[in-house]
Amino acid sequence: MNNRVMVAMSGGVDSSVAALMLKRQGWDCTGVTMKLFGNEDVGLTREDACCSLSDAADARSVSSMLNMDHFVFNMSREFEESVVDRFVSEYIAGRTPNPCIDCNRFVKFEKLFAKAVATGHDYIATGHYARISREISGRYILRKARDASKDQSYVLYSMTQEQLSRALLPLGDLLKSEVREIAAAHGFRNANKRESQDICFVPDGNYADFIERRTGRVFGPGYFLDENGRAIGRHRGCIRYTIGQRRGLGMGFSKRKFVCSKNHAENTVTLGNEDSLYSKVLYADDINLVAAERFDGRARVAARTRYRQEEQPAIAEMTGDDIMRVEFDVPQRAAASGQAVVLYVGDVVFGGGTIVETRAK
Repeated sequence: MNNRVMVAMSGGVDSSVAALMLKRQGWDCTGVTMKLFGNEDVGLTREDACCSLSDAADARSVSSMLNMDHFVFNMSREFEESVVDRFVSEYIAGRTPNPCIDCNRFVKFEKLFAKAVATGHDYIATGHYARISREISGRYILRKARDASKDQSYVLYSMTQEQLSRALLPLGDLLKSEVREIAAAHGFRNANKRESQDICFVPDGNYADFIERRTGRVFGPGYFLDENGRAIGRHRGCIRYTIGQRRGLGMGFSKRKFVCSKNHAENTVTLGNEDSLYSKVLYADDINLVAAERFDGRARVAARTRYRQEEQPAIAEMTGDDIMRVEFDVPQRAAASGQAVVLYVGDVVFGGGTIVETRAK
């Protein structure tokens, strides 16, 4: 292999410092900014939204300072098909997708990686906060970042062995504060740039309005149900509610009520007490075992069902047909189908998958 690396540069401080560190280490770097969507395509008009001209300009400025070539790749079709369309279809189906995981899985470490290899680059680098190491056996391992508050291993759990072997994550051993200090010391104009949105194409967080604009459909009102299936009120459309939601239901109750489940086919939302949100067991499919070539037994792990969740002790076991059963020591709140469950052993990502079912016990 050669030492040519394609650096995914969003225009933010993290990917800029990642490029700087690689240049310091002697890598032959090419900066690439992905144009994932036009703001007008997703109903945005703000110039400071993701994929704006200023983002590309910031990435180009840093590349110039580092004497790197810089290119903009139009990957809007790939992003639309692999991320936006998946997000819409999953949400309409009543699941809770994570588009950040899909973007990393299908766009950055699949489509962009393929472009890197096709253009003579043997490696791809990003500004993610995570670490990659190699075991004596030759297997590549994904690990948490040094900065626990910025760790992004959760959204990278789907990386394959080939991708891990050709990925560089220079920020894994740095704190965010150190990254900003490095950027400022080198005169990067994005040193104090704000953090990007969790879901870049829905920055206001109004998923329902976005989906209605995207599909041209109107998701009209339906019934709130109690846990016995009795109608107890009217809601504004099933897609406007999320599992675990308490505020913004549009009506009052004598006791606090939470969204416990949704039936998109019948446009109903079931409300219940907070106790009903907890599940002790979940099942997941589309499993990627990062730390083990195969896994037929039971393993003691710590699990996350949301990006920023504190890890929870659990037992994981494969039940056949690419299904993993995870039983928590303590019931977990608001785990939902469509979310990712990611398993850890210490700071190592053991594996992960997509939740398909949750059970109280």
